[in-house]
Amino acid sequence: MAGERRKGMKFSKLYSFKCFKPFSREDHSQIGSRGYSRVVFCNDPDNPEALQLNYRGNYVSTTKYTAANFIPKSLFEQFRRVANIYFLVVAFVSFSPLAPYTAPSVLAPLLIVIGATMVKEGVEDLRRRKQDVEANNRKVEVLGKTGTYVETKWKNLRVGDLVKVHKDEYFPADLLLLSSSYEDGICYVETMNLDGETNLKLKHALEITSDEESIKNFRAVIKCEDPNEHLYSFVGTLYFEGKQYPLSPQQILLRDSKLKNTDYVHGVVVFTGHDTKVMQNATDPPSKRSKIEKKMDQIIYILFSILIVIAFTGSVFFGIVTRRDMSDDGKLRRWYLRPDQTTVFYDPRRAVAAAFFHFLTALMLYGYLIPISLYVSIEVVKVLQSIFINQDQEMYHEETDRPARARTSNLNEELGQVDTILSDKTGTLTCNSMEFVKCSIAGTAYGRGMTEVEMALRKKKGMVPQEEVGDDSLSIKEQKSVKGFNFWDERIVDGQWINQPNAELIQKFFRVLAICHTAIPDVNNDTGEITYEAESPDEAAFVIASRELGFEFFSRSQTSISLHEIDHMTVYELLHVLEFSSSRKRMSVIVRNPENRLLLLSKGADSVMFERLAKHGRQNERETKEHIKKYAEAGLRTLVITYREIDEDEYRVWEEEFLNAKTLVTEDRDTLIDAAADKIEKDLILLGSTAVEDKLQKGVPDCIEKLSQAGVKIWVLTGDKTETAINIGYACSLLREGMKKILITLDSSDIEALEKQGDKEAVAKLREGMTQTAAVTDDSVKENPEMFGLVIDGKSLTFALDSKLEKEFLELAIRCNSVICCRSSPKQKALVTRLVKNGTGRTTLAIGDGANDVGMLQEADIGVGISGAEGMQAVMASDFAIAQFRFLERLLLVHGHWCYRRIALMICYFFYKNLTFGFTLFWYEAYASFSGKPAYNDWYMSCYNVFFTSLPVIALGVFDQDVSARLCLKYPLLYQEGVQNVLFSWERILGWMLNGIISSMIIFFLTINTMAAQAFRKDGQVVDYSVLGVTMYSSVVWMVNCQMAISINYFTWIQHCFIWGSIGVWYLFLVVYGSLPPTFSTTAFQVFVETSAPSPICWLILFLVVFSALLPYFAYRAFQIKFRPMYHDIIVEQRRTERIETAPSAVLGELPVQVEFTLHHLRANLSRRDSWN
Repeated sequence: MAGERRKGMKFSKLYSFKCFKPFSREDHSQIGSRGYSRVVFCNDPDNPEALQLNYRGNYVSTTKYTAANFIPKSLFEQFRRVANIYFLVVAFVSFSPLAPYTAPSVLAPLLIVIGATMVKEGVEDLRRRKQDVEANNRKVEVLGKTGTYVETKWKNLRVGDLVKVHKDEYFPADLLLLSSSYEDGICYVETMNLDGETNLKLKHALEITSDEESIKNFRAVIKCEDPNEHLYSFVGTLYFEGKQYPLSPQQILLRDSKLKNTDYVHGVVVFTGHDTKVMQNATDPPSKRSKIEKKMDQIIYILFSILIVIAFTGSVFFGIVTRRDMSDDGKLRRWYLRPDQTTVFYDPRRAVAAAFFHFLTALMLYGYLIPISLYVSIEVVKVLQSIFINQDQEMYHEETDRPARARTSNLNEELGQVDTILSDKTGTLTCNSMEFVKCSIAGTAYGRGMTEVEMALRKKKGMVPQEEVGDDSLSIKEQKSVKGFNFWDERIVDGQWINQPNAELIQKFFRVLAICHTAIPDVNNDTGEITYEAESPDEAAFVIASRELGFEFFSRSQTSISLHEIDHMTVYELLHVLEFSSSRKRMSVIVRNPENRLLLLSKGADSVMFERLAKHGRQNERETKEHIKKYAEAGLRTLVITYREIDEDEYRVWEEEFLNAKTLVTEDRDTLIDAAADKIEKDLILLGSTAVEDKLQKGVPDCIEKLSQAGVKIWVLTGDKTETAINIGYACSLLREGMKKILITLDSSDIEALEKQGDKEAVAKLREGMTQTAAVTDDSVKENPEMFGLVIDGKSLTFALDSKLEKEFLELAIRCNSVICCRSSPKQKALVTRLVKNGTGRTTLAIGDGANDVGMLQEADIGVGISGAEGMQAVMASDFAIAQFRFLERLLLVHGHWCYRRIALMICYFFYKNLTFGFTLFWYEAYASFSGKPAYNDWYMSCYNVFFTSLPVIALGVFDQDVSARLCLKYPLLYQEGVQNVLFSWERILGWMLNGIISSMIIFFLTINTMAAQAFRKDGQVVDYSVLGVTMYSSVVWMVNCQMAISINYFTWIQHCFIWGSIGVWYLFLVVYGSLPPTFSTTAFQVFVETSAPSPICWLILFLVVFSALLPYFAYRAFQIKFRPMYHDIIVEQRRTERIETAPSAVLGELPVQVEFTLHHLRANLSRRDSWN
């Protein structure tokens, strides 16, 4: 029942909890100093001293804006863009006589673009606000002044409040655990919202506060650290009844974590609102911008330069012509302009001033060279692209119900330009679902199964599995399938180990596996089946293996661990647990067996365990090391199993030192604890080693093979042994048949001796080895860069990342097709990623699944998180999230290629259409003696970017495909378009700009020369300014939309609707706008209905101009396809050839000579690119 206390496990005697009991010697030196000044009056928030502290309330806001600052802050964000600042200045100046058009026609498009972006920001922020309101209004029970619990909202909590949280509820603030429904004050907490980990954490109250009867009258003071972002640390002291009790993270319940498997807990609020640790961690991820976006800024600056140049050029000519209009003797050249009666804007006597004012006018007039709607269009396109990624059924993982997720839309096009992938191994390439498959006990290897890596190696060598292995595999299949256990050996299973000559050591071996852990058993009362809640998959596999082989761990209490061994129950008194950490690389337990002997049971990595063996405990060391090496070659993860007996006197002295270290409240507390643990973990006796298999994820080898064919380099950064990593590399096709392996290691006997003489010599040898290897591979790699694979261990990597060596290391690494870094720490992963990103200048992608991969994901240009068994922390730090590594193939080769191509073509087209339109204004200005008069009506110009050309380019960015998804995967070489930046190179950008200038020249000069010199009306009058403007503007609208139509590779009805609809909207606008009174429509009044539409010559000229303006592009594409085909052109030609080859007369397997030559040329380019540098 929820209201009753449970009398089960009491963990207060375990080392993790026993140390929190009061001791006479505690170091509180930090409390009260800077960074440790917080004071909490427990269950007394109205205390006058507490009120003076004025701590934050528990109201939380994650919104970017408030009602008060939304408009100013959002406007500031919009005008951080140079183009928007320019248009704002133009809008202000448009109210002056300098403006060549009316102010409303400039303000309208600016307001539409800025307003649309602000609305988008506001809608996104409103969603965040709704989430905040929901969280702030959750209910929690608070102890009132009457001594009873009353419900209140989260946002009303104050520091010092005593609250009661029930099972499956979230903690409303950071709480100090006082007591729980368990008698000894333990509780279970799920921290998925904090770190993504799904395994439950055990928390424990101080023994002095665990009495629930006195909780309502509880009064105490807490002095602790100030608010900070460290989730796994807490330093504080509880002052209660005149005594001091040190506090640790074991007593802290963090906001947004959930209470599990515990009916209720009582706690005191320590941190509220934005002071809580989860909110202290709520910082924005690193700001990442794609290379295309950065380059786009440079193009904008180029357009500004063009704008200034043509404005200055026009102003110079205007000044010269204006000065000539009045000679020194007063004669007037262009008398009809009345230069003798003008303002300062046109005064032959002050030609320089007139030219300056004309320059300002021209800056506004030619402003249409700058695409005002570019940024907002790209944002819309990227959001829609992200939706397509999220909804791709091919990247949906049905088993876990997890689709792909684009967590940011800023980097879509970067997915198509990845040059190097840096991947974690465990949980990323593998499943992180461990299975116990082999073991070595007393120098004898057990386990008949064959791993995936062994099968891959046999296949690589042309061998088939041995017949006996096949028989064993059948035997395994006949066994009941048990998750975490895939072991078979007739000498061990079914109790047969008793008949082995080393039966006593086998018994000790599996006892260590059954006792040395922190797993919690969960017994199903209906079926009696036992499951285990373990901190890692490895630990769960060990406990399951010991159970399946006759040593069942079934119960754990405050002082004991209980096993079922064969036909009897054995209870071990549990004294201390020395937990595993990445620095210790081992864990141990100290127990007292039924014979009253003290035992230290320990398991850990071979790199730290063998050096701790006693002289008399090294029996079978050589055989065990050989087995560990074989297991590593088979791709298995190994641990060394040891034990020793402890003398009672030695134990008492050690325990006192250990507990004193645990009660310290100093910065070196953890160091002292590790040092104390180190003193007892010595003189160990070797029992053997375990080997667990972490199976490869489905489709990993095929995915890596396809990415390699696409020219993408793949680096694996793992903490595994060198042998394990190498064989996993072969199994997943990272290392391939015929590839030469370069191994750099400092883990050899001669180098170990060298290191003892000093690091400088070891570094020198490493440098020499790298230099020699680089020299040997330099020439041969140019011929075939795919023939080399580099493997380097963590110790070597430490030296290689030194500033003196990193350049040589990078030069060697980039010459290799695959790189494997073994024994890598999380920091080394991030440093290697930074080195590759900065050293090559190319796009890097990091992919991982655990908290140790976060630094690597944030350092890379693109971070991809895998939602695996290690929780969601990597996903929360990533830019894109997928459920399986194999989905990376489709994410890059399909979506990456499409997004890169669409965004690149979209931006180029944007600049093309604006140059086409803007330069018609310039040519008209030149034709009209740089008068500052625009060629078009004000509202024609204002609507150009917003209504008549914006939707087709958005459709291009969302729907266009050069080839289908199937062909993207079939021809991975197509991906090189993005890696080599073919579609957004300066050559291509300037080509599109030149195309725009040429189109503008054809449109203007052809229109003006065919219309201006002949009679247009029946009375013989020539065309006037309004008809010329409509005809030329119609030609521009038709031209840019037809250019779009012939540039698109994949038509949908949406694109047809947008392209031809935009042209239709232009004519509809002419009709509607032209029907307005002439005071508003000015030169557009009835111009289309009464003049242009009925005139055959207008339509004929329109057709002639558009056809002529498209001819240069047609000619260029014909030349390009024939002599300089792009990748997709080659694939289209190859597909056509394949269809021809199906005819009976075709020669099977041949490609046209031109296609073969081009493919060879592209591969050669790829080889040169790989060896550049």
